[in-house]
Amino acid sequence: MIIKGVEAARYCAKPDPSRAGLLIFGADPMRVALKRQEAIAALIGPEGEAEMRLTRMSAADLRRDGSLLRDAIKAVGFFPGPRVAFVEDATDGLADPMAAALADWKPGDAVIVVAGGNLTGKSALKTLFDKHPAAVSIGLYDDPPSREEIEAALKAAGLQNIDREAMTDLTTLARALDPGDFRQTLEKIALYKWGDASSLTPKDVAAMAPATIEAEVDDLIDAVAEARATAIGPLFRRLEGQGVQPVTICIGALRHFRILHAAAADPAGPAAGIQKSRVNFKQKDAMGRQAGQWGMRTLEQAIAILLETDLTLRSASRAPGMALMERALIRIAMTRR
Repeated sequence: MIIKGVEAARYCAKPDPSRAGLLIFGADPMRVALKRQEAIAALIGPEGEAEMRLTRMSAADLRRDGSLLRDAIKAVGFFPGPRVAFVEDATDGLADPMAAALADWKPGDAVIVVAGGNLTGKSALKTLFDKHPAAVSIGLYDDPPSREEIEAALKAAGLQNIDREAMTDLTTLARALDPGDFRQTLEKIALYKWGDASSLTPKDVAAMAPATIEAEVDDLIDAVAEARATAIGPLFRRLEGQGVQPVTICIGALRHFRILHAAAADPAGPAAGIQKSRVNFKQKDAMGRQAGQWGMRTLEQAIAILLETDLTLRSASRAPGMALMERALIRIAMTRR
């Protein structure tokens, strides 16, 4: 049976112990590891591994001896309670021993949990779990986490008293970070708030959030918006060394200056206009200040420069893209001066 989306997240949080097997696969090893850890913990409980109710085996071990999995699911443990036979790094070469183990499985045997890589639609292992009436197949893709998944991760980290704006910022952060990095960030925030009964605020989230390449692009664009022309070169060199493309920087700058323009045109004032916009939680105060410092006409000039640069970058021009982009940003910074 195939389970997708929100239902897949719910199943991993509370798997059915009456089903013989669970296959979790995907291109991101961290995403797969987190979900299979969650599923195994839900099946055997927090003391399951200490009570030897979890049997681990690698794909290589199972390829050498195909009977290992069948022996593991039939073994009687010293401690009472549900058991799991876990196979990691599974590939299509294990389809036959998996099929044999699923065919021999009876209620009361250990549940088979399998973690795989990026299996294709025609994968023999995936097809086995897809079509087996007592097995579940879950593919994990690079979709952003749902609100339900984020709330479950917050609860697991012990974070409950959360400001509404902080929750919005955490949702943005969950979409920007890899699942493992987001989990570590939540644990860091939980330690930061240990013994503090006050609500989690956007300021707390900003203090604990890790730096990303997107954040470094934002630093560059902030330097332009604040007319710090001398800072543009060093920031540019750093991003160039990380392989960031000029079009990526141009798109980010266009978005930033269009938000400033909309805020500057807001009848309630630039600060109110920024609060209405969907911007990175770390940038709200700075962008509110920037929108107040730039005039609408000057912002229109900056946007015109960026649009012209974007067209050049996407054209057949042989001009070096990073040099064009750097020159455009310096021009914009000098325009505000």
